[in-house]
Amino acid sequence: MLRRLKAKVYGNVQGVGFRHFVYTRAKVLGLTGYAKNLDDGSVEVIAEGHEEALTKLLEYLKQGPITAQVEKVDFELDQYMGEFDDFYTM
Repeated sequence: MLRRLKAKVYGNVQGVGFRHFVYTRAKVLGLTGYAKNLDDGSVEVIAEGHEEALTKLLEYLKQGPITAQVEKVDFELDQYMGEFDDFYTM
């Protein structure tokens, strides 16, 4: 089933390669969407694809790269929108 993941990742997640970490995993998982730094120091991730792949990406978000320190991930799974044609970092 195709779904949409909306996640906000908190902690030491900017300036540590977090968005690139998300990008590489999303590409391998065949997901589309984006990872974007927010002004409050968090990272927003919107991803679309198969629910199993989104679940795996969520596991990666909770872990983060070794250079990051993830404190919390708020997320929700929503209806697939088909909005993206690739995965991007912003």
